[in-house]
Amino acid sequence: MGNGRTPSVKDVAAAAGVSLGTVSNVMNRPEVVSPATRERVERAMAELGFVRNESARQLRAGTSRTLAYVMLDGGNPFFHDVAQGIELAAEDADLSLFICTSNGRADREAVHLDRLVQQRVQGVLITPVNPDAPHLTEISRRGIPVVIVDRVGAGGAFCSVAVDDVLGGRIAVEHLAEQGHTRVAVVGGPESLGQVRERLEGARQVWAELGLPAEDLIYLPTAALSVAEGRSAGERLAGIPARRRPTAAFCANDLLALGLLQQSIGAGLRVPEDLAIVGFDDIEFAAAAAVPLSSVRQPRQELGRAAAQLVLEEAAGGRHEHQQLSFVPELVARASTVLRSKVF
Repeated sequence: MGNGRTPSVKDVAAAAGVSLGTVSNVMNRPEVVSPATRERVERAMAELGFVRNESARQLRAGTSRTLAYVMLDGGNPFFHDVAQGIELAAEDADLSLFICTSNGRADREAVHLDRLVQQRVQGVLITPVNPDAPHLTEISRRGIPVVIVDRVGAGGAFCSVAVDDVLGGRIAVEHLAEQGHTRVAVVGGPESLGQVRERLEGARQVWAELGLPAEDLIYLPTAALSVAEGRSAGERLAGIPARRRPTAAFCANDLLALGLLQQSIGAGLRVPEDLAIVGFDDIEFAAAAAVPLSSVRQPRQELGRAAAQLVLEEAAGGRHEHQQLSFVPELVARASTVLRSKVF
């Protein structure tokens, strides 16, 4: 329109020569409008540059055609793979997906959740900083389904989808012990993260069951689950006296493992002859590393798709019982732990 005013439904009705109700039917129930009339209305919309006020429609309907995923770490490819699985399920349901990241900050997470409520999303999927945070309960109380991804909340208050992290830690360290390693470092992350705590717990469990001295499983916490922190852990490993220095490392995720791998190769170490390395997640970069990385694989897209299906089922209404789905991790053994003569 030439006067700078945004065209309205009334303008479309006048241009098409139909009632306001007919324009409304074309937008909301096109099957009840004759093809010729529908074409006339759609042509008037195009000529006027009419854009539907989706926010107003959502306000009337009480919900939008969107899901949301609040990821924990936007720099970690693991969460992008999970988001891809959610996106595939959203597409199947003819919904769009909002993606936010808290970067491990509870305050940022709370801000995202508050705004998603204002947007009236159909459901929220979240990898939370704290799965028992009160603001998650508040979202649910306001009628928006919440599904926790990659963690499990206490008491089963929400649906959740996760991998058995304790088992993952056990698998990784058992593999290193099978390769003959009797001094192993566990390169962790912030112990505030449940995933880190549980992977460490699994490592300690299997180490004790193998009858190996507790002091020969050396825990190296890190400030973050990042490549830079993995390189820093490599420097700390090098500073351990040779008689106590681990010959292998289990890293709480692949980014740490890749940083440790970079630092080790840069320092002239041979992997796995001088230092064997196992990561966790099996992101795409693990197999593509200079020395292909052994890793505990999580079914990342399957996690996302399963979580989206749970939130859609709850959003549909009717009888719903919260489910806690647990996926089984598996080891993918590559050159960072297995000598060529032992490849299997």
